[in-house]
Amino acid sequence: MDRQSSQPTLQTIAVVGLGTMGTGIAEVLARAGREVIGIDISEAAAHRAATALAAATARSVARERLTEQERADVLARFRTFTDLGAAAEADLVIEVVPESYEIKQQVFRELDAIVRPDTILATGTNALSVTRLAAESLRPERVVGLHFFTPVPAMKLVEIVSCVLTAPPAVQAVTELARALGKEPVAVGDRPGFVADGLLFGYLNQAAAMYEARYASREDIDAAMRLGCGLPMGPLALLDLIGVDTARTVLEAMYTSSGDRLHAPAPILGQLSEAGLTGQKSGRGFYTYEAPGSSVIVRDLQTPLDGSLVGAGRPVGSVGVAGSGTMASGIAQVFAQAGYGVVLAARSQEKAEAAKAAIGKSLGRAVSKGRLTEEGAAQTLDRITPAGSLDAFAEVDLAVEAVAEDLAVKQELFATLDKVCKPGAVLATTTSSLPVIAIARVTSRPQDVIGMHFFNPAPAMKLVEVVRTVLTADDVHATVREICVKVRKHPVDCGDRAGFIVNALLFPYLNNAIKMVEEHYADIDRIDAAMKLGGGYPMGPFELLDVVGLDVSLAIEKVLHKEFRDPGLAPSPLLEHLVAAGCLGRKTGRGFREYAARR
Repeated sequence: MDRQSSQPTLQTIAVVGLGTMGTGIAEVLARAGREVIGIDISEAAAHRAATALAAATARSVARERLTEQERADVLARFRTFTDLGAAAEADLVIEVVPESYEIKQQVFRELDAIVRPDTILATGTNALSVTRLAAESLRPERVVGLHFFTPVPAMKLVEIVSCVLTAPPAVQAVTELARALGKEPVAVGDRPGFVADGLLFGYLNQAAAMYEARYASREDIDAAMRLGCGLPMGPLALLDLIGVDTARTVLEAMYTSSGDRLHAPAPILGQLSEAGLTGQKSGRGFYTYEAPGSSVIVRDLQTPLDGSLVGAGRPVGSVGVAGSGTMASGIAQVFAQAGYGVVLAARSQEKAEAAKAAIGKSLGRAVSKGRLTEEGAAQTLDRITPAGSLDAFAEVDLAVEAVAEDLAVKQELFATLDKVCKPGAVLATTTSSLPVIAIARVTSRPQDVIGMHFFNPAPAMKLVEVVRTVLTADDVHATVREICVKVRKHPVDCGDRAGFIVNALLFPYLNNAIKMVEEHYADIDRIDAAMKLGGGYPMGPFELLDVVGLDVSLAIEKVLHKEFRDPGLAPSPLLEHLVAAGCLGRKTGRGFREYAARR
């Protein structure tokens, strides 16, 4: 374009469709110094977009991120119209109209007759084929996908989607624009969902189905994924933010393309959409909100927000922890720090003493970081009594098993606990994938057995999945809920099925990420970047797999596949090959990536 070199190549940009996404894109562009032409057929939508920008910039002034003059300049750069003809002089047009081929193709056809020959046309689709949209245009070489993420001002990722028809200069121009906006552009191939949404929406769909099956409450599902995985939002709250109807449309497109049952929209998404309960924008979706457009959740009659229980639990004064590994030591530390006397039993006195010593080191690190006083650390350690036999559990009120994730090993241990522990003692397993009922049935008191799944590292992670079987007594369930609160953990209830909440949602997502690599759709670096920048995930899927351990991940995938018999849950062959080769992740120095050898 024959503009002065001091000016950005894409200086005047039209945004067609001023919903939540379009308004966010317009705000980011105006703040970055671009001239923005906002277009929407609805005068009300155009007015809302201008009002939203005025409010956002006013907040920036209040927080001293903008001066009044800078705010005035930003507002002056944003003009709204209700006619596509306003895009005539735009260097770039970004459409973010509803996810419909017919609507988007109509917009592109009209733009073809309006804009300059060198204008780039970008689609903001996250579910439709960019190739198909480009093929309908008179200038397919100028059509590109430009997929932002909501909330646009905060999220760093922009997926750049080209197709066989797209000219490289168009891709380069929008890539440079994304960088100029302070975003991280990631080039991805043209398939529904691209990378981030391709992984994200399958996970969201499973969460919706889990809630629809009344397996767990919406609050517990959301809390489990926030606290267990460090995600910024739970999946059901995120569906409400995205829009239940939008999510259903994306999933329909993905399912049509892939045939993967994981992407077949959960019926509840259709039911809510048809009822107009589309999430925050309507004031009600999975949750109820203060008003349409509000993010403030209000109480309703579906489930209690505070997790309150009817009935009281059993008194617990002392706790036994069986095991000598990292998880057992961490759990023993948690109970001891909360004031409980803890018996830490291992297969030998020496192993128990070593586990206590490891706890001492952990407490020492907490002291050095200012999280605990030396006196508090000493008192915590004094509450832990190491033992070389489970016979030491004779008088404990709660026995917690944290041994190897092997059903036979756990069953043998529970058979011993059944003989050793006093009547009325609560017997808890920390299994993350095995059926709790299969462990309970080896005892003569299955009503006293419950799952209590801590997350690693136990002293730091707040989540505990509380897994009751069909035989677990109500007062045992209440006891464990009360204990979790006393040791400053957040309990979430779930039924006794493979993966509970977190692993049942997390590992299919990880498996799908591996399949993307197998299909040469994207490499591990792009996928990791997409999920961190576009989804707000603390780690990308391949980073997480290498930390968890590929052997552990494969074992969990096999359990999920065996229980649900869904072909989409079958472990990725690439994962199986890496495990067979001994490439297990960070612990072996090589997994999906290579790591420096440990000294």
